[in-house]
Amino acid sequence: MITTTLPGGPDALDLDDPVTGTADLRAAALRIRRHIVDMCAGPEGGHLGGSMSLVEILATLYLRVLRIDPQRPGHPGRDILLLSKGHGGIALYATLCEAGFFPPEVLAGYGQRGSPLMAHPHPEIPGVEMPSGSLGHGLALGVGFALGARLDGTDRRTVVVMGDGELQEGSVWEAASVAAHHRLGNLLAVVDRNGLQITGRTETVDALEPLADRWRAFGWRVLEADGHDVDELTAAFDGAAADRPTVVLAHTVKGKGLPFIEGQARSHYARLGERQQQRAHAVLRAAERGRS
Repeated sequence: MITTTLPGGPDALDLDDPVTGTADLRAAALRIRRHIVDMCAGPEGGHLGGSMSLVEILATLYLRVLRIDPQRPGHPGRDILLLSKGHGGIALYATLCEAGFFPPEVLAGYGQRGSPLMAHPHPEIPGVEMPSGSLGHGLALGVGFALGARLDGTDRRTVVVMGDGELQEGSVWEAASVAAHHRLGNLLAVVDRNGLQITGRTETVDALEPLADRWRAFGWRVLEADGHDVDELTAAFDGAAADRPTVVLAHTVKGKGLPFIEGQARSHYARLGERQQQRAHAVLRAAERGRS
């Protein structure tokens, strides 16, 4: 089990919004991608493509937007993030590591006996609120957290990060209807709109478009952003409505950061060999040099 130190009492937690500059966020995103590559080069492999598309979304939320304290992951005043697309767990682990929830060496145990870091996240890991993996349930859980915060009289925010393929689940739209009925302005959904699922393009498997109009029809505020632009994402997260739930459609590329797998459904799950791992790191090093 991973443990964290919790000094002082709960009232000592500073819940001011964290502020991370754009350059620092982009640098963190590159580190997160390197962590993902290394986990996918482990004995079990990992969900590579859909984790890479999540990187800037999670980095912006954890390092700039959410009110959290990695040393107090269970603080009652914290914001809540639920990763409904649980197969993006390795992106979440890498981001939690960068946010300070646990040290980098913990990531090296991913997929190995005795490690809590498995293909899908669960609450034994600091910073993980609920187990996820069976798609279509995260938004309903988010509605529960948001209603609970209202009943408690707190301003705690709940964020649910979803995949676009899981929007084909009817339970998502049941939860969307309930959230709008209760005008949950403290609930934000973020859709990783990379256009691909394990069996191909979403629009071929079960078309979602016009997706923005669907959400509007359910009574949600709809915002759209480049899901790999941390400033666009920040503006969208900050633009959430106060009187109703908001969804951000974050347009992303599956496998982002690795041109040899970008936009390919076959990147959904991969076990990288040593040469592929080295190639991926070379690409990411070149990207880092390009930013400096």
